[in-house]
Amino acid sequence: MIASQRALFDLPREVAYFNAAYMGPMPIAGSGAGATSYARKTRPWTLDIEADFFAAPEAFRTRAAALFGASRNDVAIVPAASYGLATAARNLAPDARSEILVLDAQFPSNIYVWRGLAKQYGARIRTVTRREDQGWTEAMLGAISTATSIVACPHVHWADGGQLDLAAISDAARRQGAALVLDLTQSLGVLPFDMAAIQPDFAVAACYKWLLGPYSIGGLYVAPQHQPGEPLEENWIVRDRAEDFARLVDYADEYAPGARRFDMGERSAFQLVPAANVCLQHMLDWGVAEISETLGARTAEIAEALAPLGLRDVTPQRAPHYLCLALPDGAPADLVKRLAARQVYVSQRGDRLRVTPHLYNDETDLARLRAALQAEL
Repeated sequence: MIASQRALFDLPREVAYFNAAYMGPMPIAGSGAGATSYARKTRPWTLDIEADFFAAPEAFRTRAAALFGASRNDVAIVPAASYGLATAARNLAPDARSEILVLDAQFPSNIYVWRGLAKQYGARIRTVTRREDQGWTEAMLGAISTATSIVACPHVHWADGGQLDLAAISDAARRQGAALVLDLTQSLGVLPFDMAAIQPDFAVAACYKWLLGPYSIGGLYVAPQHQPGEPLEENWIVRDRAEDFARLVDYADEYAPGARRFDMGERSAFQLVPAANVCLQHMLDWGVAEISETLGARTAEIAEALAPLGLRDVTPQRAPHYLCLALPDGAPADLVKRLAARQVYVSQRGDRLRVTPHLYNDETDLARLRAALQAEL
């Protein structure tokens, strides 16, 4: 169990923040690293080509790869989950009349891209629903068939916190020859990910939620068989010998090795990469398994504390770091705003109250959450 890490964050004592699934607060050290790096742009002659353009992004790639359980050569640097998903779609060609499987109420960025691909190839989208007492894994396994060409899903459903058994889903998809594309934005870094067992074709995670990093940067895992594929854009820094600024117009047809060809333009992102490196290092230092165990204990404690108020933990097979609680009479439309007025921050998804803690939360926060809900309900 990891003790509260609140001292590493700029969280006023009167604020109880339970909304990591919306936006994770950046640690003070990460923000400081980003600010220091950004300030250097006012004196661009102080930038170092090797360190700032190349070494820092490679350090990010290495840390992201550790969280994926992959080699750094398997990871591309992307600005958003949608960019990574679009890269996956660019390199997959579903058969006509085949099915691309998605979950009901899946995050929009993991829907629109597949609608476009289905239209392009004459495939169709099949939306997998679940019964109230059924987990997402059972529902998805029941949908995979000989017609399935792509399974596109998260590890944890963003709206209800339901966790999927990706190893079982991957095994079922591979037996049908289907590709597996994952959005891990709501899980990477706080839920162990078994790369050897899951072996996705592509997997992407944005940094700004559970990884506590800056907005507009993330990691994209690309399986080795897809690494010779087609990137979304052609930029100079992903080409072979790009380090030699004096010879950039000696144009190279070859790409840098591995998944680097899929990197976003301006990947060096001087204000983002140093901050993200600090934040990812925090996650690695804490340990993913330890984070998951700690947050699992915390959400269980929250659920127990709020049960007397009529809030029920009803998600089958929910992820340990996630709570989506049903209210006794449904959620009042303005409940989140009323809680925010008391400086207690959560989200509402449909008729559920989404409570998502991280390592900065402590017993005082839980007491504030319970008192605020008791007063408002």
